[in-house]
Amino acid sequence: MTTTDDAARPFPTAEDEVVGICQDLLRIDTSNFGGNDGPGERKAAEYVAELLAEVGLEPVLFESEPGRASVVTRLEGTDPSRPALVLHGHLDVVPAAAADWSVDPFSGEEIDGLLWGRGAVDMKDMDAMILAVVRQMVREGRRPARDVVVAMFADEEAGGAYGAGWAVRNRPELFEGATEAISEVGGFSVEIGGRRAYLLQTAEKGLAWLRLVAQGRAGHGSQVNADNAVVQLAAAVARIGQHAWPYTLTPTVDRLLRGVADLTGLPFDPEDPASVDALVAALGPVANFVGATVRHTSNPTQLDAGYKANVIPGRAEATVDVRLLPGHEEDGMATLRELAGPDVRVEPIHQDIALEVPFEGDLVDAMVAALHAEDPGATVLPYTLSGGTDNKSLARLGITGYGFAPLRLPGDLDFAGMFHGVDERVPTDALRFGTRVLDRLLATC
Repeated sequence: MTTTDDAARPFPTAEDEVVGICQDLLRIDTSNFGGNDGPGERKAAEYVAELLAEVGLEPVLFESEPGRASVVTRLEGTDPSRPALVLHGHLDVVPAAAADWSVDPFSGEEIDGLLWGRGAVDMKDMDAMILAVVRQMVREGRRPARDVVVAMFADEEAGGAYGAGWAVRNRPELFEGATEAISEVGGFSVEIGGRRAYLLQTAEKGLAWLRLVAQGRAGHGSQVNADNAVVQLAAAVARIGQHAWPYTLTPTVDRLLRGVADLTGLPFDPEDPASVDALVAALGPVANFVGATVRHTSNPTQLDAGYKANVIPGRAEATVDVRLLPGHEEDGMATLRELAGPDVRVEPIHQDIALEVPFEGDLVDAMVAALHAEDPGATVLPYTLSGGTDNKSLARLGITGYGFAPLRLPGDLDFAGMFHGVDERVPTDALRFGTRVLDRLLATC
C-alpha cells in the first residue's frame, strides 16, 4: 500500500535502497584469489563511485594495480573542530565454488526474506548499508556530527596490500584528521540465555602467515637417508598443528565472558578452562567464532615437496596460518619457532598487527545508544575477532578501529558460520535495521 507520505517523498530512503544496492554489489564478481589474480574490484568501485557522485559527492577512485580499485569520499560534518571518522568497507570477496551452493553465488537472489550471494555477510551487506545511509543524508541535506571519510577498499581478503595498505602508504591525505574508524564483523546480534545481545568488536587477533622450510640431502628414494627434508618438515607441521595453546584471556575476552555469565547465570572462573568452555558454548552459533579468541591458533594449510615418487627432495615447505592474541604476539612467535625446531626455518609470508581498545569512550557510547534506540533492552558486549580487518592498515595512521556492522538477526541463523562459508545470506530486514542504526550513529557520534 502506498501512503500519502510515500507518494510525497521526493527520493527513496536508505531503507528503500539498501536491498537493491546490496543485490547489485553481490552480482559483481570481485573474487580475490590472492596475489593479483581474479577479476579485481574496478567494476564494483565504479558502481560505488557512481552512487556517490549521483547525490553530489566527489569520490576519488584510484588503483594500486590495474583493476585493483578503491573509492574514498568525505562528508563534511557539523563540527569541523572534531576529528574525522572513517566509515569503511571492502569490495572484494573470497572465491565461491558454485557447485557447493544452493544458488548461483553471484546471483544476488532474494528468497524468503534473505539475500543470497558471496559477500552477503562479508561484507557487501555493510557496504550497501553505508552507501544507502550516506545517499539519504546527502539528499536530505543532513550533515553528520563530524567529518566522515567513506572508503571502499580493494583486497581486504588477501591482507590489503592492493587496498587499504596501499592507500595508507600512498594516499594518506585522504584520511587527514581521522582518529577513529568503523568497519565490519561487529554489531550483529546473537541469542544468549534467551536474550538478544549485540557483539561490538573492540579487538582483533594478529596475523602471521608463515612458511616452514626444511632442507636436507636429496637422493634416490630407495636409499637410507637420515637427512630427509620431508621427514623434518612433517614432524614440525605435526608439532605446530597439534600444539595445545594455553587459554589466555585478554581484557576484551574477559569482559565478554563476564557479560555472558551475567546473561546465563553460569559461573565464570578465568582460571578454569571448563568454565571458559561452558561460557563460550553458551554463545550458540558464534561459539566457534569466539572460541578461537581465548588462545593463539596455528593451523597448517599447505604442503609442497618433491617432484617424483622415487626422488627424495632436498627441500620441503609448508604454510601455517597463525593468529595471535593482542599483547602476546612475541611469546606466541617464540613458541612457534621452538615447535618448528632447529632444522626448520620459519619465514614470514604476510604478518599484521593485533588490535585491542577499551570498550568505552564517546564513539562506543554512541554505537551502544544507536543500537538501544532501535532495540531497547538489548545487551551490548565487546568481543575479539579471530580474523582481521582493514582497521589494521588504518591503525598505522593512528586511527582506532571498531567492528560495527549492525544487524538484528534471527537467533537460529548461523551468521558467523557463513563468513567465507557456503550459502552466504543475510535477512533483508536486518539490512534495513542496520541503515536505521547507522543513520542514528552518524547524526550523533
